[in-house]
Amino acid sequence: MDGKAPVTDLFAPISFAHGPAMKNRLMLSPLTNLQSHADGSLSDDEFHWLVKRAQGGFGMTMTCAAFVQMQGRGFPGQLGISDDSQLPGLTRLAAAIRREGSLATVQLHHAGVRSPKDLNDGLQPVGPSDFAETGARALSHAEVERLIEDFIAAAVRAQKAGFDGAEVHGAHGYVVAQFISEEFNQREDEFGGSLENRSRLLFRILDGIRERCGPEFNLGVRLSPERFGQKLSEILEISERLCREGRIDYIDLSLWDAFKEPNEEAYHGSSLLSWFTRLDRRQVRIGAAGKIRGAREALACLQAGADFVAIGRSAILHHDFPQLVHGNSEFQPVRTPVTADYLRSEGLGEKFVEYMRTWPKFVAE
Repeated sequence: MDGKAPVTDLFAPISFAHGPAMKNRLMLSPLTNLQSHADGSLSDDEFHWLVKRAQGGFGMTMTCAAFVQMQGRGFPGQLGISDDSQLPGLTRLAAAIRREGSLATVQLHHAGVRSPKDLNDGLQPVGPSDFAETGARALSHAEVERLIEDFIAAAVRAQKAGFDGAEVHGAHGYVVAQFISEEFNQREDEFGGSLENRSRLLFRILDGIRERCGPEFNLGVRLSPERFGQKLSEILEISERLCREGRIDYIDLSLWDAFKEPNEEAYHGSSLLSWFTRLDRRQVRIGAAGKIRGAREALACLQAGADFVAIGRSAILHHDFPQLVHGNSEFQPVRTPVTADYLRSEGLGEKFVEYMRTWPKFVAE
């Protein structure tokens, strides 16, 4: 990270093939915060947390992972987009984010086999195949079709609420990633077997969203090329197809560390990020997330060929991270641990503060 690029590069607008442009290259990562109501309706705390980040200058403000089926919830206090009863809060949120000049985006999520049974009224978790570790069962063919429709319907709901776009969560070992992984997916129908079959769920969801939401709706996918049974070669192949077909606007790469080498020895010699930035992307943008703490790390990602960066940890610590970076090309976030009162001053509600206590050495005791 040599810092050669000027900090102004982070504040150049970026256009997409569909929907409005983003005013800068800084996106708020979708962050679990446990603040909403049990039925998935938006709480005032979650509203305040997100809108404060839009006010702080993020070019795109993305919600936490929002469940598309009640049975697919992954966390207590998770935002929902599974039912029209959730529309009032979502509409209020989208309007407030957009008023600040930030793109409003919902991340669409289903936890699959990782959905806790005790969170979902005792319902057995479901996924591509039986999974003994969590007691999950395989979805029937009809249930897979229902899952696809519920992802699409959630995107339509987001558009109705006034959001600029949606991101399909295909990372971190949740249901879309479970279908992609040959480790988790043992199906013998058209959703299992070859990579084309295992990625069919993802592409059916994306095709449906593009068809139903039209050309003015911004659409992204979050992918992780490692962990949870993912293979770098397969995620690269999926990414190539996403770029070639052009239905989406961006790939949001969750790398855990944007500067590391791949785990797979065959791909050593280049950073994990560089394997994606060298793709023929056509009109599809590439974003990076993972240990992007300050201005120099964010600029280094652009130098490596990323089009934008997603900020997580530093956005929790500084609601106005973009404004702070704009004024200081060497900006680095406050050191942790920080006090609970400090986090409250940055717009975190009590449930979010308690959740951050589970992060090692993040909150001072």
